[in-house]
Amino acid sequence: MSTMAIRKKSNGKLALALAGFVAAMVGLAYASVPLYELFCQVTGYGGTPQVAAAAPGPLSNEKITIRFDANTNPKLPWKFEASRGEIAVRPGEQTLAFYKAQNLGGESVTGTAVFNVTPLKAGAYFSKIQCFCFTEQTLTAGQQVDMPVQFFVDPEILSDPDTKDVNTITLSYTFYPSKSEDKSVNTVKKNYNWKKS
Repeated sequence: MSTMAIRKKSNGKLALALAGFVAAMVGLAYASVPLYELFCQVTGYGGTPQVAAAAPGPLSNEKITIRFDANTNPKLPWKFEASRGEIAVRPGEQTLAFYKAQNLGGESVTGTAVFNVTPLKAGAYFSKIQCFCFTEQTLTAGQQVDMPVQFFVDPEILSDPDTKDVNTITLSYTFYPSKSEDKSVNTVKKNYNWKKS
């Protein structure tokens, strides 16, 4: 076999290996977001609350204040707020709270909420049972809805040396336009601004 043929074969193997490496890196890039979200949900890292089927029930009379924060991305023509600013709960006690959202635009708009808790170290102990986060919510023009969130604070928060100083937890939601409607939301937002001026 000639030197030229050996080089072509070697170059072909190298090109195939590089193409495989690039494909693996692209696949890893796409998988990194869901894997990171899974890691955060399991560990509570970054203030990510846990998910649970039911609360264990209160094991102590101590109370923790839960503050409710509501934010809306400027591209979404919604009014979004918590029904109450804060409540005091006993760890282990199942609690139901509400947020309110209203579409201020002239057309139906779909939004999606993301959430976290602060302080971040409390994320591992804040468990949601039911919430409106990460699911698309479509509101017609002018429609107002109550959005429930059911949660509890794990009683273990009281015995963890790192969280013994936590007496207030903030649950924060931010609504964004859904990716599928981002372009149409910009049009609705412009129309809404025009009507207000």
